[in-house]
Amino acid sequence: MKNTSLKIIRDEHASLGAMLRSMRVLVVQGTGDNPQQYFDVLRAMLFYIDEFPERLHHTKESELLFPRVVRAAPALQELVERLDRDHQQGEKAVRELQHLLLAWELLGDSRMQTFIETALRYLDFYLEHMHLEETVILPEAEKLLTDTDWRELDAAFRSNMDPLGGKFPPNPAYDRLFTRIVLKTRSPGN
Repeated sequence: MKNTSLKIIRDEHASLGAMLRSMRVLVVQGTGDNPQQYFDVLRAMLFYIDEFPERLHHTKESELLFPRVVRAAPALQELVERLDRDHQQGEKAVRELQHLLLAWELLGDSRMQTFIETALRYLDFYLEHMHLEETVILPEAEKLLTDTDWRELDAAFRSNMDPLGGKFPPNPAYDRLFTRIVLKTRSPGN
């Protein structure tokens, strides 16, 4: 019974982690000979992060999972507060990145370095955040939460799983987003 929520969270983290690592490759490689495609793909990636993890995934963790973990393991209060602050700052951070990318695209290369530096810091921050959840919070939840906790968490996490994770019935809007992100992303060296 416990495995449903944990599997959903881990699957969502895996999808997001893959996107963040792809984003790092794109940011480091630069625009290449197709800047419009580069900007389109990065915009789509940032939109996805704002649309799903920031609005749905983090909300479920902060409002449903974290309070249960702290109740069962009070020693994790400080870490949970840090992760909650990360969640609260995440939406602002992704919107700042969207703005910086647009500034680079519209105003030129004088804005490039600011975007790149901010994007790399954001990617490091986000991957570290997920690492803490995966290595501390989720194992503690698995050990300490009750069957009642898991039933409630399972229902909540099943209600809005990651649209890019491939487990939902097809949604034309997200299919277009998925196509833009995956199929238009240059592979390394292209």
